Amino acid sequence: MSRTHSCEPTMTDEGVVWFCRNGYWILEAAVPDEINRRALDYLASNTNGEPSEILQEDWFVDGVILNPAAAGAVRSLLGDDFALPTLMANHRGRGPAKPQDWHRDSGSLHGPALNYLQVFYYPQDVPPEMGPTELLPGSHFLYQREKHMAHYGAIKGGVLTAAPAGSIFITAYNIWHRRAARTAPAAARLRHQLKKKKRRTPHPRRDRIVNPEVDGATAGLVGDRRGFADGVRDCVDAAEMYFWLCGKIDEFHYLGGQSWPADILLSKPAPGSDERARNRRRFGVPGDITDRRSR
Repeated sequence: MSRTHSCEPTMTDEGVVWFCRNGYWILEAAVPDEINRRALDYLASNTNGEPSEILQEDWFVDGVILNPAAAGAVRSLLGDDFALPTLMANHRGRGPAKPQDWHRDSGSLHGPALNYLQVFYYPQDVPPEMGPTELLPGSHFLYQREKHMAHYGAIKGGVLTAAPAGSIFITAYNIWHRRAARTAPAAARLRHQLKKKKRRTPHPRRDRIVNPEVDGATAGLVGDRRGFADGVRDCVDAAEMYFWLCGKIDEFHYLGGQSWPADILLSKPAPGSDERARNRRRFGVPGDITDRRSR
C-alpha cells in the first residue's frame, strides 16, 4: 500500500489558477546544497535508470520528496494525504544530443481531472546547454496521438526548465514535453534528472490558501489569452480544471460564444457595480462556486 503525506498547502487560489492555465509550477533552488551533494554522490554509484532504492533513504525523503515548498505545492493541487511515489526514474545525459520528440507520458488522460502530477528534481545546475526539459505551456489540454507529435520541431512559446541545483518543477501528468538539445561537450558534467509521480487520494475540493476576498469564479480565468488551443478554448479548459479542483465540476457550464470565461469585458466594471452584476448574468458567470475557507 502506498504511503501518503499530510501537510499544509503553500499555493494560493491565484497560483492554482495559473497552474490550470499553464500546466506547470517551478520552484528554483528549493532543495538545500547538502542534499543535492548527497544525491549526486548516491547517483554516482547507483547508475540504474530507476534508482527507486533512493526512496528508502531518510535524507532524500525528507529533503526532496517531503521538501516543504514542493510538498506544499503538490498538496495544494492533489489535496491532503496525497500518495508518495514508489518508483523513481533518473534521466541521465552527457555530451551533445539532438532534442527528443515531443510526447506525453504513457497513461495520459484528456480532460479536466488532475489525479496525477509529474515531479522533477535537478540535483545539479542545468543550464540550457545541458538539455533541460522543455515544456509547452497549456498543452495539457491538447489531445494528439503521440506518433503525430513527433514531427513537430521547435514550437514558439516552449519553456526551458533550465534552473540552478536543487530546483523542482511540477507538471500536469499529460503536458507535452521533451528533452531539449544538449550542446555541452562530452567532457561536461553528467546531467541527472530525477522524476517521480504523485497521486491524489481524496476527492477534490477548494482546500488550499484561500483569500475570501477573491472571486474564485473569475480571478485569473477571464481573458482573451490566445494559447495553442483553438479560439478561447485555453481559458475555458483552464476554468473547467479549476472547477474540478474545487469539487464543483457539476456547476461548470460553458455557454459558448463570448460567454464566461472567454469575454474580457467581465473584468472591466468595478466589483460590486450594477454593470458588473449585469455582465455576470449575461455572460454566464457562476455564483459563489466554493465553500469559502480561509487559512
